[in-house]
Amino acid sequence: MEHAAFFHGLLNDQTPTTMMLNLKTESPERWLEQVDNHLDEILIDHAHCENKAARAALNLMMSYIEHEELTVKMTEIVNEELEHFHQVLGMLKKRHIPFRRLSQSNYGRQMKELIRPQEPQRAVDRLLVAALIEARSCERFDLLRHHIDDVELSDFYDQLFESEARHYSIYVQLAEGFATKREVELRLMELSRSEAEIIHRGDTLPRMHS
Repeated sequence: MEHAAFFHGLLNDQTPTTMMLNLKTESPERWLEQVDNHLDEILIDHAHCENKAARAALNLMMSYIEHEELTVKMTEIVNEELEHFHQVLGMLKKRHIPFRRLSQSNYGRQMKELIRPQEPQRAVDRLLVAALIEARSCERFDLLRHHIDDVELSDFYDQLFESEARHYSIYVQLAEGFATKREVELRLMELSRSEAEIIHRGDTLPRMHS
């Protein structure tokens, strides 16, 4: 994948977001209905998602600390995700929405179940699962920025859209440090199909990835 062409297509809306991000399905209409009815709860979950994304990147860095490029990139992603976490907390505070614990959706657990147990396949899968979670976040940020009436929130998700897309690209590129480019491409297609099945099954909880 040529990264310059990747971002050019995304940012200029020349190619559907799902196609650019190797997602095999678009978010169902029921998710936008959850947004309309439970936006506060989805915003709270978004804050939790940014926190979890930072912790996931830190865990990857510590697991494969001998890989210099991965360590550098994960450090950058940890810092960016924590900054996003603080930004979402700020959005919650402005809207007088208390930050609180939430029951987790099934999405993250089911995605982790796709990871193979043996190295180096485990490293490939951990990075590609992280990539697909970022891709789904990016697709949902794209929906939010066009769907919600709150101008400030819409602009916020417009800003986050590019960041999540870049994280997706980084994770896929790093996976190529543990397998051939062709092996990564084939495994990404497999995981993308599984991710689409998880999205189709959905979740009754209104969450960023329900």
